[in-house]
Amino acid sequence: MARCQHFISSLIFYCCLVLHFGHAQTGYYGKKIGKFSSYAHGIRGDVYAVDETTIFIKDFYYDGTGPDTHFFVGNGSKVGLGGYLVPYPEEYQSREPPILERFENAKILLKLKDGLRIKDIKWLAVWCRRFTVNFGDVFLPSNLEIPKPRILPEFSRLAHGLRSGNISILDSKTFYIPNLHYDGAGPDAYFWVGNGSEPNIHGTKVPNEVGSLDPLRGYQGEDIEVVLPKNLTVYNIEWLSVWCVQYKHNFGHVLIPKDLDVPPALGQTKITPHWWYNPTSSTPPPFVPTSTTHDFSNCKEMLDGRVQVQWEVVGDDVKIRVSGKIKDDQYVAFGLSGQENESKMIGGDVVVVAYDSRTQKYIAVDYYMSHLSQCDGEKGVCPDERVGGKNDAILLGGTRKNGVTSVTYMRPLRTNEPVKDKMIPEFETSVIAAIGRLNSRGEANAHEPTDQTSEDIRIDFTSRNIHECKTSLYNLPDSTTLKPWKIPEIIDTDNFTARIGPAGNKRGYFAITGKGESNNINGIPPWGIAWYINDRLIPEITVERGRTYTFIVEGGNDPSNPAKYHPFYITTSPEGGYEQKSEGQRKQQRVLAGLAHNKEGEAIPTAQGRYCEWIHKSVDKSSEIDNFDEFFKTLKLDCQPGQPAKLEWTVAQDTPNLVYYQCFTHNNLGWKIHVVNPGERARREEEQEGLTSAGSTISTIIILFLTSLYTHYFLR
Repeated sequence: MARCQHFISSLIFYCCLVLHFGHAQTGYYGKKIGKFSSYAHGIRGDVYAVDETTIFIKDFYYDGTGPDTHFFVGNGSKVGLGGYLVPYPEEYQSREPPILERFENAKILLKLKDGLRIKDIKWLAVWCRRFTVNFGDVFLPSNLEIPKPRILPEFSRLAHGLRSGNISILDSKTFYIPNLHYDGAGPDAYFWVGNGSEPNIHGTKVPNEVGSLDPLRGYQGEDIEVVLPKNLTVYNIEWLSVWCVQYKHNFGHVLIPKDLDVPPALGQTKITPHWWYNPTSSTPPPFVPTSTTHDFSNCKEMLDGRVQVQWEVVGDDVKIRVSGKIKDDQYVAFGLSGQENESKMIGGDVVVVAYDSRTQKYIAVDYYMSHLSQCDGEKGVCPDERVGGKNDAILLGGTRKNGVTSVTYMRPLRTNEPVKDKMIPEFETSVIAAIGRLNSRGEANAHEPTDQTSEDIRIDFTSRNIHECKTSLYNLPDSTTLKPWKIPEIIDTDNFTARIGPAGNKRGYFAITGKGESNNINGIPPWGIAWYINDRLIPEITVERGRTYTFIVEGGNDPSNPAKYHPFYITTSPEGGYEQKSEGQRKQQRVLAGLAHNKEGEAIPTAQGRYCEWIHKSVDKSSEIDNFDEFFKTLKLDCQPGQPAKLEWTVAQDTPNLVYYQCFTHNNLGWKIHVVNPGERARREEEQEGLTSAGSTISTIIILFLTSLYTHYFLR
């Protein structure tokens, strides 16, 4: 009996495994409709329902000799009655498709058009229109269950403002993430998938919406699609997350259910071609995410390696990625030269790409250059839309990391604007590129002569495997020198608030401490966060021996959410992170406040109140703002329910001159506390005020002197 029960249990477990992993282990094409019945021309093939509007034919054979042969579907009881043509290839959705040619063991993907769905039809046929002859057909079962996208919950909200709408699984490899918000301040964050009850280090990076494996940028309510890499499908993963690889932290995730029946990934979720949009419509096309279906096979360098252009022809369009080592307020212009066989700006047809800090959006805008002057609405370097044309560049996405801006867009090989747009030929043609600054309108300003191509550079956009990019843009000297913020010391108070906030990238924590570059990725502390004391980013504090100081701490009290669990303590360690240290490492630091021990002798933090964090109102703007006070205006305080913790610290007489406020659970979130003898704090405060007063006095003297000179020489 026990053996029988064990056998039944094993059988049930095995069946569950087959249900969950069967699609991943075998070729999965959707729900089988049936096989073609053949009446002429050797028609054969297995037919599958991929999703509500897509049919897949495996191992399709047709001898290609019919005079006017097409795929037809219909809902009549007899083939030919109430039939609709199904265009093949798919790019002929809006125009007359060619007649079917010879196919031998081919894979055919058919997309129904005009709102027609599989449930609306009863048969698929290979049909000759000229002689109304049926060469082969298959009828759909009445009980056919069609795979459908699956709607999941939104991302859990654990760190860095990550949130989204309900995530959808479009097919076995594609996730649709609507209304995605993420502040972009995580130092080494990626889309990450794997197995287990929750995200862990044994995961796999997933390319972002433009197919890049660069660390994630900030998102402000964008709708994106991401595609699982290699042989991964949703049937062999258990979660999708945003994960910090360097520091092994989960910013948020969504679990993948086991009872999936989603469409297979056969290319039905791909870039919508440019011609899909009505060229006479005044409504701009929607954001179209990039698929990994089309990788760039070509790359060319320009402007001494500061600009790289990658391209790939996709049907009647060309997909282009322009990357530039540029400053935050700069653009890269790339396109066709105004004259063949030379680099000429006037008459050029270019697309200007940039990250527009005013709108916090990436741009790809079609420009025509009638004159080398600023656009006046009629002539000059003008967006096509300002001079009566339209923007033929479709933005696919963008990233900005470490001084490199990359923007991907699509443009047609040929347009209906011959005056403002140049046609891309099917042979080598002269191209131009330039770097300049955006003006207050977010349009291209004039560039320096040294920042434009001077030699004749030629590209064949229909070519493949042109690999002429030898320089890594990330290894070029950074053209952006960011001025570090000056954070005033705190000398004149005995009361402090301690909250979490963004680290300020290379203007903030890294520049203030000087320790981020060698110790942390990209010069940023863990997850790009740090302590804010009295609403200032890691200020230096001065305390006196013998006095008692109060810290109101709001760093989190839920150990199950490590991304928002930062107990506060005071230590001699410039790094902190007591909990992470070995016993030997713990003995090397002295803990002055914020630590107790339970009966078992385990270290327990005592300052762990509710979680309050200064978060970005949009995305991280630290690289754009010269001073902390202005940066602080871009933040808002987000507090969880609960009460703060209170830490009182009486400074002992033997306290070292320099100690640190830090996070008990993580490294490098805090900074310096200067410890002085009684009475010295007031002297330091007077010195600081004296420097300020002296600076003011010197400024006054200079102003009076200049005024005197002006009166003496010009008003006599």
